[in-house]
Amino acid sequence: MPGTDRTPHPCADRLSLECVSTQSDIREFLASRRAKITPQQAGLPAYGGNRRVPGLRREEVALLAGVSIDYYVRLERGRLAGASEEVLDAIANALQLDDAERAHLHDLARAAAKRPVRRTKRARGPLPDSVLRVLNSMSDSPAFVRNGRLDILATNRLGRALYSPLYADNAPEPVNIARYQFLHPHGRDFFPDWEESLNTTVSLLRTEAGRAPHDSDLTGLIGELVTRSEEFRTAWAKHNVRLHHTGRKSFRHPAVGVLALDFDAMELPAQPGLTLTAYSAEPGTPGHDALALLASWSATTAHEEARHEHHGPRAQLGEP
Repeated sequence: MPGTDRTPHPCADRLSLECVSTQSDIREFLASRRAKITPQQAGLPAYGGNRRVPGLRREEVALLAGVSIDYYVRLERGRLAGASEEVLDAIANALQLDDAERAHLHDLARAAAKRPVRRTKRARGPLPDSVLRVLNSMSDSPAFVRNGRLDILATNRLGRALYSPLYADNAPEPVNIARYQFLHPHGRDFFPDWEESLNTTVSLLRTEAGRAPHDSDLTGLIGELVTRSEEFRTAWAKHNVRLHHTGRKSFRHPAVGVLALDFDAMELPAQPGLTLTAYSAEPGTPGHDALALLASWSATTAHEEARHEHHGPRAQLGEP
């Protein structure tokens, strides 16, 4: 396994903010993961009772990964560009990274080396009709398609009803889940499990930032949230990442009340970077009853809007 660092540093001839940001992300990510692992968890003897670091020392990570101490120190300082896949996997094993963290480490290495990151060809333009047909065929489940920035690109009828607070007051589209959550006055009310929802949102954006480090729309969104939300800024500094495939999520809908729903999220292989998420609830549960109420409210709202559109022009003309 290589233990030297002879690859020229990719930022040596271009001291840019992009390079500094990548180095900082690498340094803080590795240091934060190292702080979470104790010697006992790593199977190492803990000599002495006075340790100045909360987790593993750098030399202990180097020992576990099978690289020299100097080499690991350089890696943790942000110089991942010359690290092989083998070295990255060894570090991931030493730090006991989960699947999301392991993938994020590889993404950071690609960004440092200016190699193409995963899923570089992001889907652009309107969604294919076939995706919209699948979305609309899910008539009993709220469903939507989002990108990695958490923009909602399309919904079915129940999905639009569930996320109706995001569309209120003629909000410009695409609406963004993170922007609503952290910056809208009612964001905290809509997500009752606040801490869990907050950490999930930030972790998803941190994961996407590793996958798409050159996405200017994404960096702009993150910059806005870091500047305007102290809670986002605090969570962002933790460098947590997450894969978000299945689980449970709660909402407090203004017309329906609390909905505790199961979700399944599926990436669309033909539309890189896009994810279709559908919510459901087991029959006989409060969540299932809440979905039925949401469907009823959505149908009533749609009927009232249709009546308004039909009678509005006639009323303006003074016709009955």
